[in-house]
Amino acid sequence: MAQATNRRSSESPATPAVKRELGRGERVVAGVYRLRLPLPWPGVPHCNAWAVRAGDGFVLFDTGMHQPDSLADLERALAMCNLRLEDASLVVCTHAHSDHYGQAATVVERAGCELWMHPNHEHMRRMAEDPAALLARRLEVARQSGVPEEPLRRYAAERARRETGVAAVVEPDRELLPGLSIETDLGEWTVHETPGHAPSHVCLFQPERRMLISGDHLLGRISLFFDYGYTPDPVGEFLQSLENVERLGARLCLPGHGRTFTDVHAHIRGNRTLVDERLSATLAALAGGPLTAFDIAPHIYGGSLAPANAHRLLSEVLAYLAHLEAVGSATRIPGELERWTA
Repeated sequence: MAQATNRRSSESPATPAVKRELGRGERVVAGVYRLRLPLPWPGVPHCNAWAVRAGDGFVLFDTGMHQPDSLADLERALAMCNLRLEDASLVVCTHAHSDHYGQAATVVERAGCELWMHPNHEHMRRMAEDPAALLARRLEVARQSGVPEEPLRRYAAERARRETGVAAVVEPDRELLPGLSIETDLGEWTVHETPGHAPSHVCLFQPERRMLISGDHLLGRISLFFDYGYTPDPVGEFLQSLENVERLGARLCLPGHGRTFTDVHAHIRGNRTLVDERLSATLAALAGGPLTAFDIAPHIYGGSLAPANAHRLLSEVLAYLAHLEAVGSATRIPGELERWTA
C-alpha cells in the first residue's frame, strides 16, 4: 500500500482539461457583426469573420478555419446575430490563409453564393493540394538555414499529423482587385492590395464611415508574420502596404484577430517601429560575421526557437534577410548551409 502511495505522489498532477472555445457573435455597429471563431493554435485561440448586412442577406468577410465543429461554430456565431448561413449573399476573403479561407468551399456551397478573393493565392493551393510537398520544402529551407536535425524531425512528425484547415480548394468567382467594390447596406467597400503578410492579402475600406476590414495586415496587438518564399521581398511589400492603408484615413479597424480598434494610425506606426527594430537587430547580428538564419533568431527574439513558434519565427528572419539583401545591406553566401553577412 505504501509503495502504491509513493508511486502516485511522484507523478505530476493531471493537467486540467482546457475548455474548448465556441463560436460567438456580437454587433459592432448597426449592420456590422463580429463572428469570433475558434482556432486550434496555442496563443491564437480565435479569428474574426465579419458579417455586413446587404439587402435581404449579408456579405461574409472571411470564413474561419475548417476543423471539427467549425461549421457549427460559424452557425452559432451567426445565430447570435440573428443571421443564417444560407442568407450569405457573397463571401469575400481578405487572404488565402486557412483561418480566413478554410471554410469558403463549405459556405459557398451551403449559401449558393460567390467567392471573391485576390488571384495571387498559389500559396494556399500548394498547401491544400499537396501538404507533404510543402512540408518537405519547409524542412529543406530550415535545414539550409541551420536548424539542427533533431528538432527538424520532431517538427516533421508533428506537422505530418495536422490537417490543412481547408475544407476544399475553391477558385474565386471574381478576382478581388482595386477597382472592384462590394455593395452593402453601409455603402460600398473598396479593395486595396496589401501584400506582405500574404501575397493574396487585401484590405476593404468603407470611405464614408472610414471603416477598414484589415484581415491580418493590422491586428489588435502588434504582431508580424510574413509568408516567406512566394515573393522576393515580403517585408518591403508590407511596409509599402502600411503606407497605402495610412493614406485611407481609417477611424475604425475590424481586424482578423482581436477586438476592433480606433487608433489605426498608432497601430501603423507600431508595426513600422517593430519592423525597424527587428531589421536593426538582424544587421547588428550580421556585424559579428557570417551567420545562418537560425543563428540570427536569438539576436532578434532573445531566445532559441521553440517547436510552437519555430516556423513562424524562421520565416520572419528569412524575410528580414531578404529585405536587407533587396536594399543592399546584406549579402547571401550560398552553400549547404546558407549564411548571411552585412
